[in-house]
Amino acid sequence: MNLGHVEEIANAVLYEGYMLYPYRPSAVKNRQRFNFGVLCPPAYCELQTGSDSWFLQTECLCRTAASARVTIRIRFLQMVQRSIGRYAGRDARELEYVNRLEVGEHVYQSWQESVERAVTYDALDLTGLQTPADLDLSIPSEDSREELSACGEPVGAIIRHAQPLAGSVHIQARGCRDDVVKLSFRLENRSLFRATGTNPSRDEALLHSMVSAHMILGVENGEFLSLLDPPRGCEDLARECQNVGNWPVLADDCATTMLASPIILYDHPVIAPESAGNLFDSTEIDEILALRILTLSDDEKAEIRQSDDRARALLERTENIPAEQFMKLHGVVRGLTEVKEGPA
Repeated sequence: MNLGHVEEIANAVLYEGYMLYPYRPSAVKNRQRFNFGVLCPPAYCELQTGSDSWFLQTECLCRTAASARVTIRIRFLQMVQRSIGRYAGRDARELEYVNRLEVGEHVYQSWQESVERAVTYDALDLTGLQTPADLDLSIPSEDSREELSACGEPVGAIIRHAQPLAGSVHIQARGCRDDVVKLSFRLENRSLFRATGTNPSRDEALLHSMVSAHMILGVENGEFLSLLDPPRGCEDLARECQNVGNWPVLADDCATTMLASPIILYDHPVIAPESAGNLFDSTEIDEILALRILTLSDDEKAEIRQSDDRARALLERTENIPAEQFMKLHGVVRGLTEVKEGPA
C-alpha cells in the first residue's frame, strides 16, 4: 500500500515547532522545542508534574470487508546530540568539548539535530487483530565523528550520538455493528532513561524521546469513517472513540488513508499551493514570516546557516523568493459565497 501521497502534509506535522523564528539556536524559544507529539521515556514522566506523556492513542472507525487489511506507518523525529570538540595540544589526540568552535569562516556549535524515523507494519489482517496484538519498535544507538581541519591540520571534530529507542504498538480491532469496526492503536515509548539527578532537564529527556510522533493509517478492502462528520447512524460510535495525543482525520478522497496527528486538523488537509516550503513555525503565516526573515542581520543569518541544514535551506529559499511569489502570499480568494439577507 502506497501511503506516500499523504506525506507532504505529514511532513508539515513532523517538523511543526522544529525551529521557530528567528531560527537561531541562541534564541530562547529554540532552546525548548517540539511542543507537539513528544513521547518522553516513562522514567522521565514519572518525575514530572506537567503534561509530558510516554504514550499516544488513536481510535477510529472503519467499514470493512472480510478480506480487509490495515497498514500502519509510525513516524517521528529522533534527537541526536551534536557535540563540538577542539583538539588540545599539538598531538591532536585529546578532544576538549566546547560550545562553539570557529574554523576559518565557519562556526560550529553544539546542538540537538534530528533524524527522521519511520516504522511500517504492512497489510495486517483485521480478522486476526480481534485478539490484541503487540508489535515491538526498536531503534539502535548510532555514533559518528566528523573531523574538522584548518590549513590541512586537524583542529577539532563534530561528535554525534543517538541514544537507542524502544517502544511498542498495541493494536486491536473490535466489531461494532454490521460491517463497522473500531480500530485502536496505542504507541508507547519504552526507552530506558537514567536521570542524572532528581530533576532532569527536558533536553536530556528529548534524547530518549519520540518527537512529533504521528501515524499514517491505510486500509485495503475497506474505508475509514470521519470522526468529525460521521455517517448517519455512526455518531455514537464516533463519540466513543478515545484519542489521546493524536487526532485522526481522513487524508484522501477515497477514505482509504487517515492521518493521526498531534495537531488537530480537519478532514482532507492540504498544503496551500502558494506556500514555498515549510517554515516550521507554529501557526505560521508565510508572508509575515518570510518578510521577517529577510530583515534579519547578517550575523543572525550566518548563525542560521551554520546551525542546521534545514534552517539553512529555509533561509536560502526565502532569500530567493521572487516578487511575484510574495504577491501570491499576500492573499487569495478561493471562492465566493452568496450572502443571504436575514430578517431586519
